[in-house]
Amino acid sequence: MFTGIVQGTAEVVEIIEKSQFRTHVVTLPEPLFDGLEAGASVAHNGCCLTVTQIDGNRITFDLMQETLKVTNLGDVTVGSRVNVERAAKFGDEIGGHAMSGHILCVAEVSRIIESENNCQIWFKIPVQWTKYVFTKGYIGIDGISLTIGDVEGEEFNVNLIPETLERTNIGTRQIGDRINIEIDPQTQAIVDTVERVMSEHR
Repeated sequence: MFTGIVQGTAEVVEIIEKSQFRTHVVTLPEPLFDGLEAGASVAHNGCCLTVTQIDGNRITFDLMQETLKVTNLGDVTVGSRVNVERAAKFGDEIGGHAMSGHILCVAEVSRIIESENNCQIWFKIPVQWTKYVFTKGYIGIDGISLTIGDVEGEEFNVNLIPETLERTNIGTRQIGDRINIEIDPQTQAIVDTVERVMSEHR
């Protein structure tokens, strides 16, 4: 489980391509080394990945074809920075919201509106997932726990404070970039249950 409180960004320093398979090597920030071992879970842009090898500060992760297809990690190149979060431990403060690290879909950055102390980013989400997106709902965007602002059809926005822009990679995003989306699982369960009950009583 993750909380959506991104602990920093990690640079991708090597990518090893194989048939329908890819290995990423990243350099993690030093504070994230404590207790890290092979088999540990670390979210990359919100996607749960497993540590396969540790060589100093070079940490290796394997990505299956399904991960490359469903998330934006297939777009990553050497030099890219990904948002990282270690798995939550029992007793940790949940500063964001409970997240599984399972990406539902990718959305596209459609608009960026910047002002002196605020940055508003709009995303266009595939139409089949819009039923889970509503004002003041929780959403995971590249692993960042955020609150949805306005919703207009297939588009929604979030408002970002300077701390979020500094701690994560979202401030580098441009129009057209693909962003990993994780819907709050409680929201998904409630919407699906209501839909099922209503269809049974028609």
